[in-house]
Amino acid sequence: MRHLYSCPLRWSDMDAFGHVNNAVFVRYLEEARIDFMRRLAPGGGSASFKGGSVVARHEIDYLRQLVHRPEPVTVELWVAKISAASMTVGYEVKDEDAVYLRASTVVVPFDFAAGRPRRLTAEEKAILKEYLDDAAHEDGAVRRGGAVEAAGRGRAGQQEGAVAR
Repeated sequence: MRHLYSCPLRWSDMDAFGHVNNAVFVRYLEEARIDFMRRLAPGGGSASFKGGSVVARHEIDYLRQLVHRPEPVTVELWVAKISAASMTVGYEVKDEDAVYLRASTVVVPFDFAAGRPRRLTAEEKAILKEYLDDAAHEDGAVRRGGAVEAAGRGRAGQQEGAVAR
């Protein structure tokens, strides 16, 4: 199963080159991830996903320019990997016509009171497994070790204004 988040584009998201700035895409991923995590908390007194988490790693492949428009984009999110003390979330930012970005984020549950990472509980792992999706993309991108990787690595550090493909 995948989580879908409808993300509005804001005028301020554009940079001097007239497209959505690369750093703004990280905000889109964050908004989708927070929406996803809020929906995971089962309620009913359960402590699952009620603590905090921290981002340990982002991997991003910028595929196409995205220019401002009134229609939102969809951030499609899934769980690519579950380990004892982290999860890897995969994403695509897209609309009906194009995929603009593929990314992954390693998220670590964190005990802020103790000031250290913590392990995922059995209940959290069971909930995350509902969103586990490890199928390869039809366009050549594959997931290795939970991270989304595409042929032709090295695009993640592109300068603003550069467009892959």
